[in-house]
Amino acid sequence: MDTKQECCSVIWLQGATCTGCAISLMNSNYPKLSNLLLDEVVPGKSISLKFMATLMGATGELALEVLSRAEAEGDYIVVMEGSVPKGEDGKYCMVGEKSVADQLTEAAPGAKAVVSIGTCSAYGGIPAGQPNPTDAVSAAEHLEAEGIDTPCLNVPGCPPEPSWFVDSLATVMLFGLPGPEDVDDVGRLKSVYGELIHDNCPRRGDFQNGHFARHIGEEGCLAEVGCKGPYANAPCPNRGWHEGLNWAIKNNHPCIGCVEPGFPDLMGPFFEKFGPEESEEMYRRLK
Repeated sequence: MDTKQECCSVIWLQGATCTGCAISLMNSNYPKLSNLLLDEVVPGKSISLKFMATLMGATGELALEVLSRAEAEGDYIVVMEGSVPKGEDGKYCMVGEKSVADQLTEAAPGAKAVVSIGTCSAYGGIPAGQPNPTDAVSAAEHLEAEGIDTPCLNVPGCPPEPSWFVDSLATVMLFGLPGPEDVDDVGRLKSVYGELIHDNCPRRGDFQNGHFARHIGEEGCLAEVGCKGPYANAPCPNRGWHEGLNWAIKNNHPCIGCVEPGFPDLMGPFFEKFGPEESEEMYRRLK
C-alpha cells in the first residue's frame, strides 16, 4: 500500500497583530496544533509549516534563512496574520531588516494562495481603525496596490475560531483554489461564513416574540444592548468555541461583529442598538 503523503508547505507571516489568531489556533482542543502539523489534514495531505516566528525556535538571521529557503523551494501557501502597515515605508512593522510589507510582497508571487487569518489581515481590523496612524491595510489591499494577482482567501474573526481556519485551509488543499461561486463578496468561504449569526441564534425565538434584554446578562434577545448578530456572518451559533463549550451570546454578551469588514469602526458602539438609518447603512455597506 502506498502511504506517501503530499505535504503542503506553509509560510506564516505576522504583521500588525496581537498574535491572538496564532494563540487561538495553538490553544485549540480540536484539532490540536500537533494534529494539524503532524497528521493528515485531509486524506493523503499534510502540512509542512516552514516558517512561523511565534512557534519556531530559531531567531534572527537563522530564522530568516529558513524563510528564504522556503520561498526558493516554491509550492507553498502564505498564511498572513495581521494587517500590513504602509506608513513610513512600512517601518512600523519590521521583521529583521525588512518590513512585513516587503516580506509579503516577496513571498506572495510564488505562493499558490494567500490565506488571511483574522480580521486584521482580511480587512485591516483594529490596526486600520480610525485614525489609522500606521496606514494599515489588509493583505489583499496591499497585494492589489503592488500589482500582485495571487488569490486571497479571507478567514476573518478577532480571532477566528480554529476550525474556521482549518476548514478554509483544508478546502484549498483538497479542492484547490475556490471559485467565485464558493466565496462571498468579501472573500470568505460560503461553506464556513455563509449564514448570519442572527438566523441561527438560540435567542432568535426571543427576537420574534419581542422578548429583549435591557441590560447585559439578562435573558432575551440582545439586540437592544447592541448585538450585531443581524449583520455578522459566522458559524458561532453552530460551532461555538472550545469544542462548543461557549460563545459570546451563550455567555450573555452581544455579538460585536468582529468578522465583518470595517470592524471595529462600523460596528461601534458595541453596546448600543443601531437605529433604522444605521441598520440600513450597515446592510448596504456589508452586503
